[in-house]
Amino acid sequence: MAALLAARQVTVILRQPPGERLTDLETWIGPSGVLHAPGSLYDSDQFSGTPFNGLVLRPFVSSAEEALGWGWTFGTLLLVAVLAVVAARAVPQPVSRRTALLAVPVAICLLMLSLPVRNTLHLGQTSIIPVLFVLLGCFAVRGERSSGVLIGVGAAFQPTVLLFAPLLWLTGRRRAAVATGATFAGCTALAWAALPEDSWTYWVREIVGAGLSVNPDELANQSLHGALLRFGLSGPAEWALFLVLAAAVVVVGVRRAVRYARDGQLLLAVAVTGCVAVVVSPTAWQHQLLWVLLAVVGRVGRRAADRPVWPVTVVLVMTLPTKMLLPNTLVLQPVRENVILITALAAACFVPFLSRTSPFYGAPTPTRYAAPVPARWRWVPLVPFWRRVLSRPNLLLELLLIRVGYSAYSKVRLAAASGRDTAEAHGEQVHSIEKALFLDVEHWLNHKVVDTPWLEAFFNFYYTSFHFPVPLLVLGLLYVRRPVDFRWARTALGFATVLALIGFWLYPLAPPRLMPGLGFVDTIHGVQDFSKPDYGTLTALTNQYAAMPSLHFGWSLWCGVVIVILAPKAWLKVVGALHPALTVLVIIGTANHWVLDIVGGAAVVAAGFGLGYLFAGPRARGVGGTDDPVRIPGQHGPRQALSGVGASGAAEPSGPSSGPKD
Repeated sequence: MAALLAARQVTVILRQPPGERLTDLETWIGPSGVLHAPGSLYDSDQFSGTPFNGLVLRPFVSSAEEALGWGWTFGTLLLVAVLAVVAARAVPQPVSRRTALLAVPVAICLLMLSLPVRNTLHLGQTSIIPVLFVLLGCFAVRGERSSGVLIGVGAAFQPTVLLFAPLLWLTGRRRAAVATGATFAGCTALAWAALPEDSWTYWVREIVGAGLSVNPDELANQSLHGALLRFGLSGPAEWALFLVLAAAVVVVGVRRAVRYARDGQLLLAVAVTGCVAVVVSPTAWQHQLLWVLLAVVGRVGRRAADRPVWPVTVVLVMTLPTKMLLPNTLVLQPVRENVILITALAAACFVPFLSRTSPFYGAPTPTRYAAPVPARWRWVPLVPFWRRVLSRPNLLLELLLIRVGYSAYSKVRLAAASGRDTAEAHGEQVHSIEKALFLDVEHWLNHKVVDTPWLEAFFNFYYTSFHFPVPLLVLGLLYVRRPVDFRWARTALGFATVLALIGFWLYPLAPPRLMPGLGFVDTIHGVQDFSKPDYGTLTALTNQYAAMPSLHFGWSLWCGVVIVILAPKAWLKVVGALHPALTVLVIIGTANHWVLDIVGGAAVVAAGFGLGYLFAGPRARGVGGTDDPVRIPGQHGPRQALSGVGASGAAEPSGPSSGPKD
């Protein structure tokens, strides 16, 4: 697995043009790099590391450029692999056999895919070295002095690593703490003797390198100092506030790290201390944020269902761009701009990681499962361990997954765009098939709508207003009132959407409104330039040829099916059935879809429900027709217990006659 990921990363990097890979390394060591130029390292904005960093890199200036690029890339990958092995072996005990087997490959995958490692490989940075030296010093080498020497060298590369000295001192490793400080002082003195002017510039004039960056308020600087600058603060007031807040974070964070270290969770203590270093560093660029990923080892939550929330959040934050995590809205902009900083601050000061002495550390409250419902075929469910869960899923985790899933859907939908000629050729195919089957009613209905102004206005409003809110409303109501059915319905919707993306990729199709010569009228956007079709404000973000299958109809059909099955009132079932029927008229009348697109949308929704049934079996049902243990609107009396679930919440064995009947 490590070899495959390494090959993938090397291929991505080395296939780039020479001027676009290892850009930082080139500006340092290249023929015209700052290490070649006479004078100070900091005469330009191309070098912002410590003077010791520059001193260590100087011997590489005589290396051949191509050989150095290959060696640097493979050397970085080797360091990442070593870092993953050390971190995986340091996971707090006890661990299950599965965790012991998968810890190393999972750690390698997460590190390789994380933004800091990808950024380091792209830029040619040294930011992995301090993290590796700290982990080696804490977990690999024998002897406190050797441990301190390694951590001290890491601090010479990244000064905030000195925060590990108080951690060592307060946890009884005082020789290691002294060795850390002495080694850091020695390396800094060596650099000061070799590069006195550069050392004065870095440590005194620029206040530990904080002023060396041209734009410290950039989004890439995920430190508390960078966030305050982005909020509009500057000057002495900003520095005073930063120092006060940084001191508070150091006190709280280091105290927490000491507590976790004494509790036997040294890797978590290292991660918390590293997160403190990220927050209080004057500049914490993306390639320096690997500490945050290590915080994934912390256990949070008393319920087994809540355990994935923290690790999933950390992994998403450290592997995906922020625009995939949060929508670009004014209200969420401060969070979106500082999401990694917020995660680091939360890990350092706020997240209530469980102590190993807690009864919930190794045995969280188990998840409640429904008794299996008999299926029509013996081989269903195909995945026997995929059981129907009774408890309500964690809201934060669901929102994260929905947001990331929709962002991935949007990106794939856009990436599936094909050329205009191919899409129009497929449009001709669909139109010909419909004429042969006498289904080509699009032109007639479109012009009927155009000739009826009030109907055109209503159809345009319905098309632009109900596509997203109705599915979100249905999901929200299910989450609150019927959590068991929420999981069942959400799974079907996810499968249907993934299948639709495959359709967009394999069969790009021009909708009727983008077919020249057929006389369709785009009632929503007006007359189109077929070479550059307009889809309103989302033109640049939308695949104009993602028409087959129609998710506009597919999502409405999903809403209709869910409402008809689960709604407690007859009139609600009628409303649910009307929504997809009206959507059919709207998407055809506005010339946005063909009739066969609707057939495709229905097919992927049916397949979505079918795959859910195939993998997990029939949805959980209750005694007496009650579909969910949560109270249903209009239902009186006590909640009905699900068949096969005892007082402890665990599923009890059920005989052939004990399960619910269809």
